[in-house]
Amino acid sequence: MMAIANPPAYAFGAAPRVNLMPRAETDRREKSRLMRRWVGALVLAVLVVVGVAAAGLWVNIGAMQRLGLETTRTNTLLAQLDGLSDVRAMVDLQSELTDFRRDAMATDLRWSGLIATVAGGLPEGVVITGYSLAPAGMPQGDVPEEEIGAAGTVELVSQAPRDIVDLVRAVRPLPGVIDADGWEVTAEDAGYVYQIRIAFDQTVYTGAYKEDSE
Repeated sequence: MMAIANPPAYAFGAAPRVNLMPRAETDRREKSRLMRRWVGALVLAVLVVVGVAAAGLWVNIGAMQRLGLETTRTNTLLAQLDGLSDVRAMVDLQSELTDFRRDAMATDLRWSGLIATVAGGLPEGVVITGYSLAPAGMPQGDVPEEEIGAAGTVELVSQAPRDIVDLVRAVRPLPGVIDADGWEVTAEDAGYVYQIRIAFDQTVYTGAYKEDSE
């Protein structure tokens, strides 16, 4: 039989391609390309790590700055509060003085008004020549007419003898009087002297402390 060879077909007008590069060079180039890829990946990873670290550092710096601002603001507020402590002390002192004045004025009386009330109820010819009255305690209940506000003695003088019972009866119905009683009668150069014990209720207080406490 005849052997028929089938030669490779070449494109018309094209130069034949023949790889004459040694295999060692081909392997070297392949390894070089692989190495460059690994280096590129490593550099990219480093850049990513550096970027994340930089972002974290930036956030940390921002947080530190905000913390510094808040610390400064807190210190400023503390300084302002410390400055207000003097004002607070003055307010407390004023409150204490107000309370003291309220307690001191709780039993304040208009003595002239009391004496004028008693004098207005006396019979003609009987005058007041002296008195010894003292305020009672601070108001406690809600009915001042039932609490004693002031008590003591009133000295009356008359040129003519008087029945002390009549004098007591003249004093008892007066406004603000809780009780009255005859105590002593003496005859002196000035006339007949009568000592009347008398007690007023707490309506005779001026009530000035209430104005201070409002």
